[in-house]
Amino acid sequence: MAAVRRMVVVGGDAAGMTAASQARRLQGPDELEIVAFERGDFSSYSACGIPYWLGGDVTERDDLIARTPEQHRERGIDLRMRTEVTELDLDRSRVRARELPPGGARGREYWTDFDDLVLATGARPMRPPLPGIDAEGVHGVQSLEDGQVLLETLTPLQGTASDDGGRPRKAVVVGAGYIGVEMAEALVRRDFEVTVIDQAPQPMTTLDPDMGELVRDAMCDMGMEVVTGAAVTAVETDERETSGPGGRTLAVVTKEASYPADVVVLGLGVVPETSLAREAGLPLGESGGVLTDLAMRVRGRENIWAGGDCVEVLDLVSGRTRHIALGTHANKHGQVVGANIGGGYATFPGVVGTAVSKVCDLEIARTGVLEAQARDVGLQFVTVTAEATSRAGYFPGSRPMRVKMLAERGTGRLLGTQIVGREGAGKRVDIAAVALSAGMTVEQIMYLDLGYAPPFSPVWDPVLVAARKAAAAVKAESGG
Repeated sequence: MAAVRRMVVVGGDAAGMTAASQARRLQGPDELEIVAFERGDFSSYSACGIPYWLGGDVTERDDLIARTPEQHRERGIDLRMRTEVTELDLDRSRVRARELPPGGARGREYWTDFDDLVLATGARPMRPPLPGIDAEGVHGVQSLEDGQVLLETLTPLQGTASDDGGRPRKAVVVGAGYIGVEMAEALVRRDFEVTVIDQAPQPMTTLDPDMGELVRDAMCDMGMEVVTGAAVTAVETDERETSGPGGRTLAVVTKEASYPADVVVLGLGVVPETSLAREAGLPLGESGGVLTDLAMRVRGRENIWAGGDCVEVLDLVSGRTRHIALGTHANKHGQVVGANIGGGYATFPGVVGTAVSKVCDLEIARTGVLEAQARDVGLQFVTVTAEATSRAGYFPGSRPMRVKMLAERGTGRLLGTQIVGREGAGKRVDIAAVALSAGMTVEQIMYLDLGYAPPFSPVWDPVLVAARKAAAAVKAESGG
């Protein structure tokens, strides 16, 4: 009888447990033993849903959990919770793990051998070493545990007056990227006065500045204070030793001003959590993510795989690798890894950089490259913007949107699209994402046979309007 192979997974969320589940579908316990390690209390949950749970759209925390540890174990996966992998011994094909008992006690350590190793260690939130950054009342929102702690802070504050004049409680969000604007919405919905601070000139640096300005204007109209071009220098606290490290937060300080805060939420983005990979000598890219081939096998390693927020992936537009932390990619990575370990074959071809988000009723979407990214890789391009509506202008509920499109000079190949607007705007970016993946020109996009009826779109869909303008600009540049 052939020996049973062992698959070891480091990380029990999207990429890791999708890989484990897919491998189990293809091979039973008599062929493949699967051991997975997760340092936290939850497995297979939607981190992307945390702002909507905190904002009240999702009422129960457990609604964000796709599969519990018990459900994974019932499927023949030995998932070991609250167990941290501390070392990779690649020469001897084993990992060292340490149990994390409640209360901070030092747990048992042991080695586990593997035939195939899957690294799904995710990403860690950026937390700059500033005075007061670890004070009580300062929160990150990377994990479900983080969300629970923040909710326990917000609930007693929600709807109550502050001690200085009866004003509503104040929240400061540091960082105006996806997590920052989503958390700003959650806090507004909980009746906090919200200030968002970012060191960039405009919020949403995943958009070009002119499109980010639209987001800023909309957030201000929603009653938020948006402070841009300002770097946070400290979190001011009351310095009470009984309130945790450095006391409890009172304000967020920049060089120019101080912003009162009963609670501070950090939304500064994430970096790949690849300390284990780095210490083991595995190849890393410019952003620190693990580098893999198309099969999600770590480059130069036959039996080591990686996926999710800890890897860099190929950008099909720029031709470079990028770190993009999204659950959509993590699940696909896991599917590919699990298929390959389970005896099948699959590849992950790359991404075009599609993302969509919202802040209150404003929808924000992008795909492809921004102007600065296009210049960085040496692309020559034209840009256009188009103002359009989500439905026929005469139909009730029609809302405005702006579409920006980048096209390559000469060829007319679509390079990127950004959309900012109200209801019905965001998911239109999928049209451009498919066109990018197919390498279409803006002229080809202009003639796409999209669905039309007045409740859904104008005769010329907003994306087609932008494509028509871009096609005209390409022809004008070439003298056509």
